[in-house]
Amino acid sequence: MWKAARFAASSLRRSRRLSTAIPGPCIVHKRGADILHDPWFNKDTGFPYTERDRLGLRGLLPPRVISFEQQYARFMESYRSLEKNTQGQKNSVVSLSKWRILNRLHDRNETLYYRVLIDNIKDFAPIIYTPTVGLVCQNYSGLFRRPRGMYFSAKDKGEMMSMIYNWPAQEVDMIVLTDGSRILGLGDLGVQGIGIPIGKLDMYVAAAGFNPQRVLPVMLDVGTNNQKLLEDRLYLGLRQPRLEGEEYLSIVDEFMEAVFTRWPKAIVQFEDFQMKWAFETLHRYRKKFCMFNDDIQGTAGVALAGLLGTVRAQGRPLSDFVKQKIVVVGAGSAGLGVLNTAIQAAARMTGNDETTANKLFFLLDKDGLVTKQRNNLDPAAAPFAKDPSEIDGLREGASLVEVVSLAELLEVKKIRPHVLLGLSGKGGIFNEEVLKAMRDSDSSKPAIFAMSNPTMNAECTAADAFKHAGDNIVFASGSPFENVDLGNGKIGYVNQANNMYLFPGIGLGTLLSGAHFISDGMLQAAAECLASYMTDEDIQKGILYPSINSIRHITTEVGAAVVRAAVEEGLAEGHGDVGYRELKHMSKEETVEYVTRNMWFPVYNPLVHEK
Repeated sequence: MWKAARFAASSLRRSRRLSTAIPGPCIVHKRGADILHDPWFNKDTGFPYTERDRLGLRGLLPPRVISFEQQYARFMESYRSLEKNTQGQKNSVVSLSKWRILNRLHDRNETLYYRVLIDNIKDFAPIIYTPTVGLVCQNYSGLFRRPRGMYFSAKDKGEMMSMIYNWPAQEVDMIVLTDGSRILGLGDLGVQGIGIPIGKLDMYVAAAGFNPQRVLPVMLDVGTNNQKLLEDRLYLGLRQPRLEGEEYLSIVDEFMEAVFTRWPKAIVQFEDFQMKWAFETLHRYRKKFCMFNDDIQGTAGVALAGLLGTVRAQGRPLSDFVKQKIVVVGAGSAGLGVLNTAIQAAARMTGNDETTANKLFFLLDKDGLVTKQRNNLDPAAAPFAKDPSEIDGLREGASLVEVVSLAELLEVKKIRPHVLLGLSGKGGIFNEEVLKAMRDSDSSKPAIFAMSNPTMNAECTAADAFKHAGDNIVFASGSPFENVDLGNGKIGYVNQANNMYLFPGIGLGTLLSGAHFISDGMLQAAAECLASYMTDEDIQKGILYPSINSIRHITTEVGAAVVRAAVEEGLAEGHGDVGYRELKHMSKEETVEYVTRNMWFPVYNPLVHEK
């Protein structure tokens, strides 16, 4: 694997073919201090004397030329010093301090920033992405120093078509869009939710090699219903309640039309929209524009990969996935997305319809077990509601403890689920009683997925899961936890079931295939690729997902799987100088190499001034 990763890195530096690679030398239309103030071109003290003369930089920098490697080492020394000096302080203080030092580098020197991020992704992903990004969003108005991305608001109705041309990049490949209505499990954070698209796109660059000059974070500010923010004197967004109904949709419509008028080949990822708008916008735009919703489709793909892994961990063939009893807690966009994807997978394996495949899946929301007897049943949850005849005595709204354990006093048949999966956003809902009930699972290796973010919203901790449910479980979470020492030399492995394993590869594969529609087949190919990535030896230890250190290699494989799926479904059109015909005749290995060589990698390119 590591040989492949090193080959990938060297190939990336040689890449010149597609738009995700930066040609060298770079042409700049600036001189002097303007270059130093542009983080894309700035090399700090790394400009050689020939460039200092050519670009009017002599005298604007200290005389010593510091190499890229020396700058890298200097930053890492500063970062490790910060870690040492903040030992013993509150986690929130330490996390924000780490985010600030990385953000300052990002504002000053993007090339060095992304190289540091790529090389230290395991350490830095939790800082620029979940869980710290949630804390950043909560405090964004106070942390704001420099604008990043674009802001479209309800006040801009009728102006978006002209506004989109204010963005300086001539081409954009990937856009991450949020309206701030449901940031992680933190609720409505309004315009402060811009931190999520910024963090997501940093992962697109670091994991998938997207060119950072061709990505765009976007905040769609339609107001906020968070009274605390409306009363905050530092709040940077519109001070008005959120738009609703057709008024809301007209704003999103105008934005999407503007984006795809200027950049018809762009991909838009919808992120952290409240459930009603997450599903509505996915259905509204999916077949018209190249877009996907990561909360619905990305989370579902990562969860499906983990669920397939739990079947392997039991020593059973993947075809036995259709026999797994799965309880999903949380009926938001992510929970329903997981159910829908898992049921589709089960239906494909059996050749049955989805109604038949649905029988072993159980959905709970804040009011308990969802059945067809529910008053005012949410239309999005209706396909997963249980018929009373299917649950043998369980009542509408039955609690999680009742569903998981079904105490003998109830005189009903036990469900004994193989998997308990949480996307509820309610920290600690998998309490001691629930976890102990999982000891009676019909699985030889019961699986507990506490997938809600950030960490404080996880349904349980890893330590509690292993303590109460037993040593023989498989555990996964959305935010990172440390592995658990079980004693006697045994380790309880923690799997981070985070979307970062899939969304970069989905985006990259879609871009390089030239597809204008992201199909279920492309998404399922991504999930199945991730599920098959781990060795049987790792799976038997309870390790379902690979180390984040290998995220770039994982993304290459996932991206190639998406390209192949797009080709097989006739959706691929090619990209750059590689057409559909060339893609169609590529072997699996050639597709991986094609994806690898077109991933951007940060190095200092020679700069040439042009008026």
